[in-house]
Amino acid sequence: MKRRDFFKTSVIAAAALTGTSLTATQRPIDNRKISTIAFPEKKPMITYSDRPPLLEAPRSVFTQKFTPNDEFFVRWHMPDIPTYIDTNTFKIKIHGLVDKPFEVTLNDLKTKFEQVEVNAVLQCGGNSRSAFKPIPGGIQWGSGAMGCASWKGVRLRDILERAGLQKDASWIGFNGMEHAAYYETPNFVRELHLEELDDHVIVAYEMNGEDLPYLNGYPVRLVIPGTYSDSWVKMLSEIRVNSKYEKLFFMDIAYRIPDNKCECETPENKAKKTKPITKMNVKSLIGYPLDGVKTQKDSQIVVRGVAFDDGTGIQTVQISTNGGKTWDKADLDDGSDGRYAFRSFKYSFKPKDYGKVTIMSKAINKAGQEQRMPEDIPWNHGGYKYNGIDSVTVEVI
Repeated sequence: MKRRDFFKTSVIAAAALTGTSLTATQRPIDNRKISTIAFPEKKPMITYSDRPPLLEAPRSVFTQKFTPNDEFFVRWHMPDIPTYIDTNTFKIKIHGLVDKPFEVTLNDLKTKFEQVEVNAVLQCGGNSRSAFKPIPGGIQWGSGAMGCASWKGVRLRDILERAGLQKDASWIGFNGMEHAAYYETPNFVRELHLEELDDHVIVAYEMNGEDLPYLNGYPVRLVIPGTYSDSWVKMLSEIRVNSKYEKLFFMDIAYRIPDNKCECETPENKAKKTKPITKMNVKSLIGYPLDGVKTQKDSQIVVRGVAFDDGTGIQTVQISTNGGKTWDKADLDDGSDGRYAFRSFKYSFKPKDYGKVTIMSKAINKAGQEQRMPEDIPWNHGGYKYNGIDSVTVEVI
């Protein structure tokens, strides 16, 4: 199937976009009873909405350094996603404070610029929101609203250099092809200051060696390693250079946290001053074993998972099997996939007693930042940036 005909020829996806019912399977996942739906190009995934599509990866995916495309999470904001994209006519418009405004085609990106690849984690700012206590409003993501991929495309800096930035150029605005159902709803536009631009920021058309999946932003999306996914605009169609910051709903109202030292507030007292979420904090997740797994006494359990941060770099991952009383170092991979990618870890032990055993993982980065116990995580109304120590409980029989 041609990717441009993806939604036009897919009964399931058409149902998702038109709001008609899809066949869902109810099954327990991570101690939650969740609906799973197999969207086109995807395996059955935890599904919170079919319009717009909101799909979460299962915990078991995170034993791998790179997340398979067909299990990579999906997060759209607007329900109106194009059902047909003709890549022969598709263009990205570059304009604003540039000397040579132009439009770049998909073929231009592949043939007229230097090709680069960046390994990077993409994570929703609300990932693990359901772990906050009390639970904030919003999509009740578990821990699977994230993934790591190898992204291929063109440096944003190279595209802007071809356009020629004018003297007063300071901010870059990005818009995609998703639209709201009602005209009064603002477009999902994001802005980036020129000082935030480096050679890792790219306009990507490939993901893990394949065309971007339609639900992950085909034909091109913005990639900003180290930052939360709300800045990674999908189906990128416009790049506009401005002299001043433009007030935007999804930067000035949505995706914000308290602007104080602890980045915290209480349900009763909302912070008066806020700031956008940007850089990811340090985090680890256990992919195996899963909650509820039964194992034999004195049999070897190999704990596997992944860790990451904003690119500062993971220093160590520690594992506890006694409720956090003591911690042992896990074995980390060599980090050769780059500072923005998952670092996989593993840890082996043999349970000596019968009953339930809770396995915990804690990542610490090179700046000394580390995951904290869930009860010590600062709370915010948006349910953003959760990075509590991860845990799974197995039963020794």
